[in-house]
Amino acid sequence: MSHNQHWMERDLAVLWHPCTQMKDHEQLPLIPIRSASGVWLEDFDGKRYLDAVSSWWVNVFGHANPRINARIREQLDSLEHVMLAGFSHQPVIELSERLVALTPPGLERVFYADNGSSGIEVALKMSFHYWRNAGQTRKQRFVTLTNSYHGETMAAMSVGDVALFTDTYKPLLLDTFKVPSPDCYLRPEGVSWEAHSRTMFAHMEQTLAEHHQEIAAVIVEPLIQGAGGMRMYHPIYLTLLREACDRYGVHLIADEIAVGFGRTGTLFACEQAGITPDFLILSKALTGGYLPMAAVLTTDTVYQAFYADYATLKAFLHSHTYTGNPLACAAALATLDIFAEDDVIVRNQALAAHMGHATEHLKEHPHVAEVRQTGMALAIEMVADKASKTPYPWQERRGLVVYQHALRRGALLRPLGSVVYFLPPYVISLEQIDFLAEVASEGIDLATSARVTVRPSASARATFHDPG
Repeated sequence: MSHNQHWMERDLAVLWHPCTQMKDHEQLPLIPIRSASGVWLEDFDGKRYLDAVSSWWVNVFGHANPRINARIREQLDSLEHVMLAGFSHQPVIELSERLVALTPPGLERVFYADNGSSGIEVALKMSFHYWRNAGQTRKQRFVTLTNSYHGETMAAMSVGDVALFTDTYKPLLLDTFKVPSPDCYLRPEGVSWEAHSRTMFAHMEQTLAEHHQEIAAVIVEPLIQGAGGMRMYHPIYLTLLREACDRYGVHLIADEIAVGFGRTGTLFACEQAGITPDFLILSKALTGGYLPMAAVLTTDTVYQAFYADYATLKAFLHSHTYTGNPLACAAALATLDIFAEDDVIVRNQALAAHMGHATEHLKEHPHVAEVRQTGMALAIEMVADKASKTPYPWQERRGLVVYQHALRRGALLRPLGSVVYFLPPYVISLEQIDFLAEVASEGIDLATSARVTVRPSASARATFHDPG
């Protein structure tokens, strides 16, 4: 028995894995990872895999980064955790100061949660509660975009629209307004990203005009709809949305959990539209992929609506046990140091350009409808028919073919349905990008050139869809 097999059998006897149809593992080997360094993961048999998806979009500066490691070790020797109710500590104060300084102007208060979905819940509750405290009790509903994803807790699912994740739980979810996405993959031929995004904003304008008196907030993933298939749109949509939210007296919540910290080409996606949201939610890359943490930044206007005598019952009584954990704060501070000291955004521009060049040839592939890119996120959409953009039936699981081929070649590519994407750590080299492009091209050729036998478990729709 191999070392991998030993650990796989022990795992499958006790674990239930996320976003997985466990029956798949009757045929699809589980890969236990022993160690990791830089862009590489290594299993117990010594095989390495290039982590092209940053381990679910979190690891921006490589695994076992010595600078982040050192900061966490230093913190371990002084304080591992203390509750943040009635107490505080140096790392959380310093991190909060730096986030306020780095994020768009006007975001002056930081509230911490344990993960991205929890951060979404904080922002939704805070917006609702703000209007209640302000005496506008009718403002109880939220507006979201079709094909959006904001997490998998109940309220987070309510403002999402990826059927795979939400349909089962519809009886439990909040009633929200869903507005057609500005997704530029769906634009008519010959129409620019900007023109299409402007046109699609008419739907949002109409919803706000008709229902603003009952709307607390609009929530969006700025520029990239991640788990919805890496669908992308132009920053002008955010500019128009900020203006409309101001006109109609509605909060704007920017979910930058997946796209923040350099992924879109700027430190925060909202910068490309020149806007400040009322709530900015950060997680994933916040700690460099080391520890779970989310930060919800908001304005002093929002903060002041809760600042009152205790007897008014206006306080925001929301908490998580590990809120502002010192070890997570230390990882986040080290991550921000790397951004500050290494000119990451400029380097990413060169890496992004190379990703585009390395995959340029796939635009001519007979079963690729689009190769799209925003900064360090690139997606390749496989289709049954290129001219009509007819998708492959989900039951065929074409992305699984790419995934399995990539593993054989030593790469972790985990497609979203039939969308193959690169979201690599920022420490990737040009040669490693070329390798990923080669592996992806081979996998796409395999997945689209022959009849696909649906194995394993055709009933398992969710297996190769990533939660955000």
